[in-house]
Amino acid sequence: MALGTMSWGAETDADEAASQLVAFVEAGGTLVDTADIYSGGESERILGGLLGDLVPRDEIVVATKAVARRTDGPFGGGASRGALLSALEGSLRRLGVDHLDLWQLHAWDDSVPLEETLSALDHAVTSGKVRYTGVCNYAGWQLASAAAARPAGLVATQAEYSLVERGVERELVPAARYHGLGVLPWAPLGRGVLTGKYRHGTPADSRGASAEYAGYVEQHRTERAARIVEAVATAADGLGVSPLVVALAWVRDRPGVVAPVVGARDTGQLTGSLAAEEIALPVAISSALDDVSAVEFGYPERGTK
Repeated sequence: MALGTMSWGAETDADEAASQLVAFVEAGGTLVDTADIYSGGESERILGGLLGDLVPRDEIVVATKAVARRTDGPFGGGASRGALLSALEGSLRRLGVDHLDLWQLHAWDDSVPLEETLSALDHAVTSGKVRYTGVCNYAGWQLASAAAARPAGLVATQAEYSLVERGVERELVPAARYHGLGVLPWAPLGRGVLTGKYRHGTPADSRGASAEYAGYVEQHRTERAARIVEAVATAADGLGVSPLVVALAWVRDRPGVVAPVVGARDTGQLTGSLAAEEIALPVAISSALDDVSAVEFGYPERGTK
């Protein structure tokens, strides 16, 4: 598992973030994922404040992202060389480190030639400020185009991937496997839906009940998703674990997946997610979940048969 920090600085304060990081490291975790836009940069600042004093810097794989717009102006976002290198300096400053272990492009930018964008990745790696690079939310053809150009250090792609969101299996995952890139699933719990918390309504303290996140969660509150959630709940009952453990174990074991990125508002939620590392789904259960959540493959992904 990788530790996601999107809520740090918003739903999760610095003290709770410290508790999460300690629990994660003690469980054997190493990869911590943030972004320059999370809570207006506060997520990076909180993580930076915990490195060294709370956990050794060299025991953490620090991953962050750029491209999404932080401020107005020509260098406040986007994938131009100037904007990216400006964003890199800002992330290093907020994190209080001299290099990033993984620097990711948060999104594709149609307004900038790909060669210019990738030149910034090359410079970041050759300058020693970045060890490895990745992309996020790319379509299959976008990922293949970037990988074919062989930018320095490209090792991973991050995308939404879960039992209720398997569209990446059509083109993105095959492209990643072909080019030797690891897949980092975000929202591996279907934006919270796969925990089963919305089976019988919307809990008042859930993201689905908040003005900020209700639309985010609603995308996966469909009839199809409800059938999948029931299958996950049945599997969880049979195994004597929580639904979120089943959902995380399923996506963790998908071909090409390196580590699902799990976020939590508090340490209790995080501990529940980390419990997925302790189980292996029986083949019969994994196959049943594959069937109930299967996505339709059309031409050309299915071939000509």
